[in-house]
This record gives sequence, C-alpha cells and structure tokens, in this order.
Amino acid sequence: MPDHAANGQPSRLTGFLQSLGGKGGVFAAGLGVTVLVAILCLARPGWLAYQDLKLYDELARNHRPGGHGDLPVIVDIDEASLAAYGQWPWPRYRIALLLSRLRQLGSRAVGLDMLLAEPDRTSPRVVVEQLRRDLKVEAAVTGLPEALRDYDQVLADVLRQGPFVLGYYFEFPPSAAPGAKPAAPCPLPPLRLAVQSGPGAAPLAESLVGAAWPVCPLPRLLAAAPGAGFFNIVPDADGILRRCPLLVALDGKAYPSLALATVLEAYGVREAVARTTAGGLASLTLRGQALGERVVPLDASGMLLIDYRGPGGSFPRVSAADVLADRVPAEGLAGKIVFVGTSAAGLGDLRASPLDQAMPGVEVHATIADMLVTGGFLHRPDWALGAELLALCLVGVLSAALLAVTGALALLAPFAALAAGVWYGAAALLRQGVFLSPLGPLLVLAANFTALTFLKFWREERQKRFLHGAFSRYVSPAVVSRIVSNRQALTLSGEEREITILFSDVRGFSTLSENLAPTQVADLLQGYFTPMTGIITAHMGTLDKLIGDAIMAFWNAPVDVPGHRALALRAALAMRDELDRLNPRFKATFGLAIKAGLALHCGVVRVGNFGTKDLFDYTVIGDAVNLCSRLEGLTKVYGTRLLVTDSLMADDDGEFVFEEIDVVRVKGKRRPVTIHTVRTAAEYLAGEAQFEAARQARALYAARRFAEAATAYQALWERHNRRRYALFAVRSRELALSPPPDDWDGVYEPRNR
Repeated sequence: MPDHAANGQPSRLTGFLQSLGGKGGVFAAGLGVTVLVAILCLARPGWLAYQDLKLYDELARNHRPGGHGDLPVIVDIDEASLAAYGQWPWPRYRIALLLSRLRQLGSRAVGLDMLLAEPDRTSPRVVVEQLRRDLKVEAAVTGLPEALRDYDQVLADVLRQGPFVLGYYFEFPPSAAPGAKPAAPCPLPPLRLAVQSGPGAAPLAESLVGAAWPVCPLPRLLAAAPGAGFFNIVPDADGILRRCPLLVALDGKAYPSLALATVLEAYGVREAVARTTAGGLASLTLRGQALGERVVPLDASGMLLIDYRGPGGSFPRVSAADVLADRVPAEGLAGKIVFVGTSAAGLGDLRASPLDQAMPGVEVHATIADMLVTGGFLHRPDWALGAELLALCLVGVLSAALLAVTGALALLAPFAALAAGVWYGAAALLRQGVFLSPLGPLLVLAANFTALTFLKFWREERQKRFLHGAFSRYVSPAVVSRIVSNRQALTLSGEEREITILFSDVRGFSTLSENLAPTQVADLLQGYFTPMTGIITAHMGTLDKLIGDAIMAFWNAPVDVPGHRALALRAALAMRDELDRLNPRFKATFGLAIKAGLALHCGVVRVGNFGTKDLFDYTVIGDAVNLCSRLEGLTKVYGTRLLVTDSLMADDDGEFVFEEIDVVRVKGKRRPVTIHTVRTAAEYLAGEAQFEAARQARALYAARRFAEAATAYQALWERHNRRRYALFAVRSRELALSPPPDDWDGVYEPRNR
C-alpha cells in the first residue's frame, strides 16, 4: 500500500511521530539556566550569601587542621575564679597579681582580652575621694603603703615590666553612636608597617576596614604596656564568626588585632610588610629571627579567615584562680603565649562559630595566634571567583548535556556523583588551606536538574496534549486516552496483529469532478471527508490515509480495541447513512450527488512504521489489505453500497443481519471468499419479504437449480430494481442453458477485480 497522502507528502501521523524527538532545546535551556545561575552568583543577593555561609560551615565542621600548636594557653576567669575572688570586675591590683604571676611563670607574651577603660573605683585613693564627695566624710587609710593607694598605678607598674599586650575596642561607622566619640584621642601604638603596592593599588588605609574611633584603655596603662591590639570580633550577618580583621585603619594608620600584637610581642617581630594589589590587600608578611618569615593571606579588606582548631575547649585552659593561688607548675606556662579572658557565662564573652554555638571569645584570639605561629592558614585566593565560575559553567554544561540525552530518573546517579565530586573537591582544597565555595556548581546542578526536569515534564505534557490532538484526527478519543496513559501499548516498531480494514471510494469521481472547478472539488471532498473520518474515529477506528477520493482505515491498532469487528460494521453503516444526509446539500451546492462503496475485511496483517529511515508512514500491509481493496471494487459490480467478508461475522451477537451475496475469487487470489452485504436488524424487519426472497433465490442458485433461480432473481429485479438481482438473473439463465461441470463450486471470478 502507498505510504503517502494524495499530495505526495508524508501523512500527518508520520510527521507527528518524527517531531517527537529533538534534544537541542533541553540543552539550550540548560545553558540558559547556567548563565542565569552565574549571574546570580555574581550578584550575590543576601539569601544566596547566607546559603554560601552555611555551606562553608558544613565544610569547616568536617575539616580538621590536624590539631594546634603548643604555644597558646588560655588563662580563664571562669566560674571557679569568680567564686574564689568575687564578681567581675576585679580590683586592678588582683589583675596586676595575675599578670605578675604569669610573668614569673615564664610566659612568652600575655594578651588581655578585656577593656580597662575606666579608673579602678576600688582603689583606696578613689574610695576616699568618693566618700568626701558623696557623704562629706573625711576618711583616711592608715597603714597602707603609698604604692597600694592607687590600683591603676599598681597595674601600670606591672605592665611596664612584662611582655603584656592590652586590649582595646574600635567603634565602626555607621553603628558608632553620635556624640560618643572621645574628646581627646588616645595614643594607640600603630603597627610599624612597610607597604608593597602593585600596579593600580590604592593606599593601604583605603583597603582596610576603617574605624570611627577607638575605645581605649586608661592612658597610663596604655603608656605602660609594651603593646596593644584591638579585640573586635566581627561576626557575619547570621551571627557566626568566620573571619576577623587582622588590621584596621584609623586616621590613615594601620592597627593590629590583639592576637597579632601578642604574637609580635612574643617573637619580637619588628618588621611587617603589607602587599596590596588593585583588588585591595593581598597578604601580610611578618619577619623575625625567632618566627622566621610568615606570609599571612588576607582578603582585600584585611580580614583573616579563621581556621578553627576545634570547638570551645580545644586549647589548654588554666583557671585564673589556680594562677593566683600558685597552683600552676612553672613548666605549664613557660614559653607560652597566654591570653587572659573569660568563659564565665555571666560576663557575656561567648561567640558562635561554625563548630560551636558558645565559644569563649578569648579562644578566637588563641586560634588566630596559633595560625600565625604555625603558619596554618585558610585563604580565598584572588582567582577564587574565576575558578568558581569556571566550575559552575563546566558542571552546568555537563549536567545540561546529560539531561538532554537521558531521563531524569537515570540521572540521579551521575548527578549525585557530580555533586559529591564538587563537595569533596572543595573539602580537599580546604584541607590544603584554600577555600573555594561549592555553592555555584551545586546550585547550577540543582537548578538544571529542577528546571530541565520541569521542562521535560512540561514538554512531556505538551507532547501528550499534542499526541491527543494529533491522534484524535486519526483515532477515537477513547483510543487516544489509552495511548497517552499507556505508551507501551503504542508499538511503532511493527507487529503482526488481527485488524479490521475499511476501504471506501467515491464512484465515478473523476467524471463528476470534470464539471467542477478545482476549488469546488476541494470543498466537496472536505465536506465529504470531514464527517466520514469523524465517524471512523468516533467508532475507535484509526484513519490510515486519504488517497484521492478514497478512505482507508483500520481497527485494533495501534492499541487493542475489543469488539473491533462490530465497531467497524457500525462505522460503515453510519457512513452509508451519513452520505444519504449529505447528498441533498451536495446536490444543492455542487449540482451532483455522491455514490460511494464500502468494504470491510478482518485478517492478520503487519502494522507499524514502513518506508525509509527519513520518510515513513504508520500503516498496515498484508494480504488482508489487498483483499479488502479488491472487495471495495466489487461494490460496483454487485450494485451494493457495502460488502464484507464472512470474517466480520465473528463478533455479531444479533445486532446485524448478513445477506450472502456471492463466493468470489478476486484477482491475484487463489482462495475464494464469501462476501455479504450487511444491514441492521431494524432494516431487515422493514424489508423482510424482499430479503427472504433473495435468500431463497441464493439457495436455489447454490443448489444448481439455475432455471428456478433465474425466475426468482428476475422477479426480485423487476420488483426492487437492484443490480445484483439482474446480475444473478442473467448468470442463472446462462448456467441453465450451459450447465457447469459436476465439480462446479459456485465461485465467481470477476474480470479485472
């Protein structure tokens, strides 16, 4: 059978099936998603920055730098110390005793994580003055050495003797309260710093975090101490402390943090070099005989990424009470860098880190000092953003390509492997001290999987709708619903199955169309084909093709259609009746009426896609198709509108009445086939006398009683004027005059059919 429509183009069904492929759109969409994610990562909105921080925390929790150095020790003003020596703040003489004891124990340097900004109100001299001012009482302290009358002076004398570093605090704009700036500046010791500036580098002070003003220790304490450093700890927006400024700018000068100042004091470092680039500060190099050369990587604004050695309690702690009570052996603090701070909950110096929700702030300074001494740093290099974008693009392109060539479920394993590779790659880099955020690649992976899976789902739904709409032009909505819900039932690779075939052809259409303009011919065919194909699809049939003025359809493919014989019979009878309703309109519009023949046959055929690799058609081929086509041509011979073979009788439950017409052997066939015409039970009852007379005449013919058969058919012809009656009357008279041989089987062989 031909696999093209009358116009020589592939059938609609073929074009539809060819359009189901195409993966370039999915890949292009994946590239688009990748570009959008890259733009989003560059814009870095707040919610995305928050997710990036949380990913860093997760990496940090699984990252261990391999312990810490043995130098930092924390002298803790803990609950036991407060219980033994009273509430905070302690008198300055007690702090002096604590520091003096630490110096005696051989501490290399001591950093004070506390602000001593106000005069000690417990000093005897201060108490006497307050009594005189407030109560008008003249009091005197007797028996007390002059040196102990002012506790701030006692502390200043101790500070002057040892390697001590005071802490102070910076106020930063815009959080600095208006009007709170001190009236007179304090003499903070800046960091003696050389600057190596690269091309296009701005002045160092412009790169650093700039302070509004400092909150300083008492001037005489500051003047007495060998060093000082700020102890500001700047958490991120979510309250987690991940980085701290190592340098802060004030009035064009750079000032060190408490940890940095303490390490400088401990190792006698007198030379520091800041390297700046066009992007800002890059590193700080410390040089000292005891420390060697230490290159500290910083971000553009002088912030140091903190490589936590563990949760709170990772560094050795000594209770301040034990130091004051002389319960600490000399070797416990000899040569150590000591930070004096507090872990007592009531003093509020607890910080949240990626590893601990309540880490004493003094441990942060100890961690930074340990990093400076051991050289174990985390840093985010200048090329980090470029590397992250490159990784994002590579993952985006790869994931888009994978999604374009396979389904979502099959991608779970490779996508999980990609995600794991990104994650563990970032973790491995972090162990080497380099932080590259995995957020971009993971985000594009998730976005591509989500967006492209949604796109594929949307396309699938669109294809289902298209499938439903396209197939509805060929098969019934019920069949389409079954195809859409069960794709496995739609076998397009070709299979053998039993189907019922219908052929219909307009008789003498070439002659009829000679009197019509081409536009009228097209309008006539459209007016004929539209209701006829609608009847076929309404009865769950599949329209194969339109060939000129002919229709080919079949039932029971591409999906099973129970009772397909009966459905085909109903469709054929409905098409016959519909043509009777159409002809008056055709007569009025075109000046002619249409006559059409219908044939039905049921048999096993091959159904599927046939043609070439590039051009194919979903159709049926086989002997049964050829037989049905020949059978339709016999409707002209017998003058009947519908012929069927006895294969259509299998599904009949009394709904139809079959009238045997003849036994024929069509051209190209060796086996004869019995053909019938069909009517409904109601039609049979309306013309029962005629149909019964025709049955009896057929019985006489089959019994070789040709003369009687000729008389019976002649009477039927004269009464009802049916072509087949005249045909059999003539044939019976011929057989009566020239009887057939004894082995005559009653098979008629039409000429050219």
